Amino acid sequence: MADLSLVTLIPVTDDHFAFLLGEQSTHAPFSKPPGGVDTPGTLRMLRRMVARLHAAGCGGHWLILDGDEVVGLCGYKRPPDHTKTVEIGYGIAQDRRKRGYATTAISLLLRAVRADPAVATVSAETSVQNPASKLVLQRNGFTYVGDRDDAEDGTLNLWSLDL
Repeated sequence: MADLSLVTLIPVTDDHFAFLLGEQSTHAPFSKPPGGVDTPGTLRMLRRMVARLHAAGCGGHWLILDGDEVVGLCGYKRPPDHTKTVEIGYGIAQDRRKRGYATTAISLLLRAVRADPAVATVSAETSVQNPASKLVLQRNGFTYVGDRDDAEDGTLNLWSLDL
């Protein structure tokens, strides 16, 4: 188990994505785990998503750090909607899973979200095939609210937390 007291979140920038994707030759103040944080395709998709958030004047996306190592990412999928609901997502590097990082990161994310006056409810979706992700949400106070079928991902469990 990792020393979770060293886990922090920092707002992600495009330069961070350039570092994670190996596009930047300058030395970053942090390192990547063996095998990187995620696949290049997923990182490029997250980069576009974060660019849309920033263009809408919304932050809400963070690097998850253990000391100086990037172990994952978490944040809003879209800006908060008219009902003050925001959907979150999170992922931990393959080589760093099952150490408590996701649970700790979502706890830290919720602290930041509580300071955002545009948000009253946080939602999330998990694959029915991913019990570890369900535990992350349950440990952070989320309530299971139902299921939905997704053409690409199959059946997803829906979760909600009123702030």
